[in-house]
Amino acid sequence: MYTIISFALLLLMFIFSVLLLFKSKKSRQMTLEEGKCPSCEASFKSFKDEQSGSYFKVDVIHVKLLKNHGCSGIKEYEYRCSSCGLVEVHNSVGQGCSV
Repeated sequence: MYTIISFALLLLMFIFSVLLLFKSKKSRQMTLEEGKCPSCEASFKSFKDEQSGSYFKVDVIHVKLLKNHGCSGIKEYEYRCSSCGLVEVHNSVGQGCSV
């Protein structure tokens, strides 16, 4: 009886830990898509040109498309932080062909 209960508890702990892993990975991806590094907390920098009055934005996170698996496939992006050197690869669902 105790074996069954302990096995059920271990199974539930495993399921919740996998779900927590997916949630943390998705939140890191959302932070990277916003332009903020999740490890060093660096975000974009903006400068104002005094002569012309225009603003310039320098991104800290650089996004590179690694693989595009067709119209309805998954796109793989590489996010690279220029301040701390963090490199992460995340998947995103394609938006279609837009034909």
